[in-house]
Amino acid sequence: MRGDADAFSSLVHASLDRQYAVATLILRDGDRAQDAVQESLVSAWRDLRSLRDPDAWDAWLYRLTVRACYRLARAERRRNIVELHLLPDPETPGVQDMTVSVVERDRLEQRLSDLPLDHRAILVLRFYLDLPLAAAAEILDIPIGTAKSRLHRGLAAMRSGMSAEPEGQTIADRERTA
Repeated sequence: MRGDADAFSSLVHASLDRQYAVATLILRDGDRAQDAVQESLVSAWRDLRSLRDPDAWDAWLYRLTVRACYRLARAERRRNIVELHLLPDPETPGVQDMTVSVVERDRLEQRLSDLPLDHRAILVLRFYLDLPLAAAAEILDIPIGTAKSRLHRGLAAMRSGMSAEPEGQTIADRERTA
């Protein structure tokens, strides 16, 4: 807090991977996630003196990262579609099990990217970072009731999307039928 660049660097390196993962999950784009993390780190350095409780470093940095994600998402209202082509070989028994796992992950990622940014952010903070709902609400700077409703709506949309879509359908299949 006294401007020690080495101390700041140590704190940043300890949390950089998690910040990037959070930004990637929220924005669904690695390049934009890097931009958001960099923007949050610049803000952290510039506004470090405003941090009242040094023990709240992680929560404060998550808040800056989430806010940077919101700013980037508002600035660029675009979606990226990644095609994943999987053709399981019925002759190879172990490969199909792995393929099913990859397809299931693809389905989850697609449903997550279909959610509004507010719902996606609360789901990432709650389930990826495993934060209590109160801490996630504090990071997002929203009332706990709002966090609960966004979490509920986000989970409902994820469940609805997962149950409405037949298993094994890829993004390319969805694009052809759309």
